[in-house]
Amino acid sequence: MNKIVSFLFFTLGMYAFANVHLPAIFADHMVLQRNATVNIWGHAEPNEEITLTADFLDREYKVKANSEAKFSIAFPTPKEGGPYTIKLKGYNEVILKDVLLGEVWLMSGQSNMEMSAAWGIQNGEEEAAKAQEPNIRFFKVNKSSADFPQQEIMGNWSVCTPETMKQHSAVGYFFAKRLHKMLDGVPVAIIISAWGGTAAELWTPEQVFIENPDLKESFQKFPLSEYYPIKTAAAYNAMIAPINSYKIAGAAWYQGETNTGNFTTYEKLLTKMIASWRAARQEEFPFYIIQIAPYSYWEDSGARIRNIQRKVAQNTPKSGLIMTADVSTPDDIHPKNKKPVGERLANLVLKNEYGKHLGLVNAPTPERVVFEGQKAVVFLQNAEGLHFKNLNVSQFELAGKDGKYYPAKAVIKNNTIEIKSAQVKQPISVRYAWKNTAMPDIFNQVQLPLTTFEVK
Repeated sequence: MNKIVSFLFFTLGMYAFANVHLPAIFADHMVLQRNATVNIWGHAEPNEEITLTADFLDREYKVKANSEAKFSIAFPTPKEGGPYTIKLKGYNEVILKDVLLGEVWLMSGQSNMEMSAAWGIQNGEEEAAKAQEPNIRFFKVNKSSADFPQQEIMGNWSVCTPETMKQHSAVGYFFAKRLHKMLDGVPVAIIISAWGGTAAELWTPEQVFIENPDLKESFQKFPLSEYYPIKTAAAYNAMIAPINSYKIAGAAWYQGETNTGNFTTYEKLLTKMIASWRAARQEEFPFYIIQIAPYSYWEDSGARIRNIQRKVAQNTPKSGLIMTADVSTPDDIHPKNKKPVGERLANLVLKNEYGKHLGLVNAPTPERVVFEGQKAVVFLQNAEGLHFKNLNVSQFELAGKDGKYYPAKAVIKNNTIEIKSAQVKQPISVRYAWKNTAMPDIFNQVQLPLTTFEVK
């Protein structure tokens, strides 16, 4: 009897293992990147032949599972469309229904990216009621951590409805909605891989820390938490690495609040993290950074993180910075007004990645500074129509060789700002809005605010 039971378990196990198995990212309602070469991968019996067909393809694609029981099929996608059906046939058959071809964007970071209408965003109920958008899709990655890069991912696809919209990233939804509208109805998917409270170190591959031990040492200062793991690469391994082969149009990153607790290495860390994500996909895909909002962090750490985010966005190819300070309140680490954040992100993406003529969509940003005697002259990008919101501007400071900053007066001249301080005879450094809770008071002609900055 024991031999019979063992044989049955062995036979059933072999039968179950022989079935074509796909990660959760491949399921009904998914969106594949249009006009691209995409991959579908999974497990099957070693040497099992897998045939892929789809009603948007004009031929079959076949591949055999390798000795590790893995397979991957690459195939081209045409222009946007759907719904389509994809079939994968081996010893069994897997059918994926209601598949769309469109634009796929990855949304990652911590709680402000994760934050949904159900959290109580501004006008959340009203926006949800209008969210019957069958060509907008969400894939929400379940929170998970791992010591090593994983192959499987936990999550599920859903179609945008008033109910599902409430449960997914509000920034992601408003971004997707504007993209969908401005691209004349092209389907848009957002993959949401975010975890409130997480430091950037959790989203960075371990190889970065092996090559840069100073980043590892710096991270060891973080306190333990019962709400998220405190281990380098833990979120990356479980929530990013498993979908590195899933073709995307680009990514957006809304994170940094937690790293105010250890900002000294954040510029290097964020730069390395972006490079590592791109290296893993073997593609310099667009990567946009959403700046953290004003809040009463310790000392001047919030201003420092905002300045670092500005610098990384300016120094990283195919990147951009999305401002949030003017649509936030400094008493709330989770600003409720998410719609303009998502739409500003969409405007940058539409202009930079899709060639839409939207006019000025960037916020004013310092390009360089020239020190002339007692004054500093800051040259700005995207400064058309630069103006003060208030008559009394008090957020500029100058410093001399001693490094001590003093309040300074500012005058706008075309696309430059001239700054002077009676207390600094030979300035070598200038900064603006250098307080954690500083609200912007300089805007360009499309009412986008000047970012916090320090330049020397």
